[in-house]
Amino acid sequence: MAKQFIQKLLHKFVPDHNVIKQHKNLQFLGDKLHDPNLWHLNRRSVSMALAVGLFCAWIPTPGQMAIAAIAAFYLRANLPISVVLVWITNPLTMPPLFYFAYLVGLTVLNLPAASFSLDAILYGDILFPFLTGCLIMGLVCSTAGYFGVDYFWRYHATKKWSLRKQTSQNQSSKKNPFKAIDYDRP
Repeated sequence: MAKQFIQKLLHKFVPDHNVIKQHKNLQFLGDKLHDPNLWHLNRRSVSMALAVGLFCAWIPTPGQMAIAAIAAFYLRANLPISVVLVWITNPLTMPPLFYFAYLVGLTVLNLPAASFSLDAILYGDILFPFLTGCLIMGLVCSTAGYFGVDYFWRYHATKKWSLRKQTSQNQSSKKNPFKAIDYDRP
């Protein structure tokens, strides 16, 4: 059910991958653009897409989507999911998330909070802890996203297969009720 919801959502907002593949400005990418992992939903490509998207969301630059697309392309992750996840840090969520990253950087580096001034920014009193916090949060979130989705996907698939096996066994015993009886025993 979740897979169908994600597929409907992607089809609604993301252009058809055949249109993207035929785009004249993207022809320099050649056959790499036809890699199925860039477009299909499977465990590996979705897990990697979460890792790429969540890491790139913590990069404090205007080109987050382009960085996510390039990383997804080379890591063979699902391209639409990688790019969409970057929008976790949007103009509304950036201030609290980046402030939290700054606090994480201060804690890890064991530095006192600097007063906000132009000198503090220029001399790195704010910038270095902020970038350190962004790097740490990017690594933590991308690792948690990758292994979380991988575990969820495996758990869901295992549960689905065991349910399918149980259903199959129940149907086969209903078809032949005498199959389980051993007539050779006295």
